[in-house]
Amino acid sequence: MKEKGSFRSSRMGKGIYILPNLFTTANLFCGVYAAVASMKGLFEIAALNIMISAVLDTLDGRIARMTNTTSKFGSEYDSLVDLVAFGVAPGLLAYAWALGSFGKWGWIAAFLFVTCGALRLARFNVQLGTIDSRFFNGLPIPAGAAMVATSVLLYFQCGGEGTFPHPVVLIGVFALALLMVSNIKFYSFKDLNVFARKPFMSLVLIVLILVIIVAEPQIMIFTFFAGYCLSGPFWFLYRLTKKTAERVRESKNSSPKQMFL
Repeated sequence: MKEKGSFRSSRMGKGIYILPNLFTTANLFCGVYAAVASMKGLFEIAALNIMISAVLDTLDGRIARMTNTTSKFGSEYDSLVDLVAFGVAPGLLAYAWALGSFGKWGWIAAFLFVTCGALRLARFNVQLGTIDSRFFNGLPIPAGAAMVATSVLLYFQCGGEGTFPHPVVLIGVFALALLMVSNIKFYSFKDLNVFARKPFMSLVLIVLILVIIVAEPQIMIFTFFAGYCLSGPFWFLYRLTKKTAERVRESKNSSPKQMFL
């Protein structure tokens, strides 16, 4: 009887939680659908599905933590799905929409985006719990994918049609790929407590931002992700400039003492 009970408990231990993994599976569905839509030339639909994947990716983790259904299986499954939804799907979208006309440089850029996204996910899993949770080490892969998707949505919002074979997209995809594997820090927003008391003007500001987003969603969402992707390099340059200025100031202050000695 004990052996039978232990066998049942071991089987139960190998089970999976349904609810958070359903959201992760929906994330995978949107990623695959975005890839198929890109191959068919339905660029707006592909971009929209990538953005839906980003929302689902945020929800599955939060739901798992709120319902206390986090698991090793769920985290591994989520990483594999993220590679499809935020690596392969935006890589194919960028190639079909803009990079195909650049020949080998186009598919190399798309390949580099997917590869760096995979490396970014692997490094994140290894470094989880060992670095400051307030910051991401390198650009998060969902932000890189959203940057590609919102660029497509903004292009069609501004009256564009068909493909957009412009060098700025080629350069941008290369830059996003390198930012993902860089050591540049990006704010994670994990220390924001929306349930804590905030000043009254904070609510007013949030309402104004939501109104603007609803009025011009493509422009505002593109602006947000573009600003986020640029925030890391700007913060890195600011800290580098500040450290350089401090070293110069220290060297100037110490030189008279050395001459006196």
